[in-house]
Amino acid sequence: MANFSEYLPYAFALIVAIPFLVLLRQFVNSYITLKNQEIKLLSVKSNTENKTHSYERMALFLERIKPSNLIQKFDKGLEAHEFIFLTEKTINEEFDYNSSQQLYLTKNSWKNIVDSKNAVIDLLHKTYEGLNGNANLDEFKTIFIMNYMESEDYIAATIEDLRREILIIT
Repeated sequence: MANFSEYLPYAFALIVAIPFLVLLRQFVNSYITLKNQEIKLLSVKSNTENKTHSYERMALFLERIKPSNLIQKFDKGLEAHEFIFLTEKTINEEFDYNSSQQLYLTKNSWKNIVDSKNAVIDLLHKTYEGLNGNANLDEFKTIFIMNYMESEDYIAATIEDLRREILIIT
């Protein structure tokens, strides 16, 4: 038969090691849980930052396509039809550049932005057609601004909708 006294130091070491291993296991599990929570928090924060940035970019886009800002662009030596062409091209290029932002916006906000862009372009063409192409650039710009002021301010309404939505997100 084996002498148990030979195994006594191993038994003692095992008795001392078991509580230590249990505590170590609990510490590692707690640490992993906390790190997972931190990763989730960072991903939520990153997503919120992306949404906020998208709303900011689209608000800037809307500000840029306001007729009061559009009429300040381009050389004064242009003809009205050249101004319309360049303005429409600029609006569409900037819109295309920002189109990926729709991933972070609500469908309603994106629809309002698209509608605002299209309304400004339509107003450019309707103003020109209303003048039968017989106005110089300064007259065209004045009538363009007046036509916008007489209609509802759809750009300001869209920006206000974006403001309300961003307050809900943050």
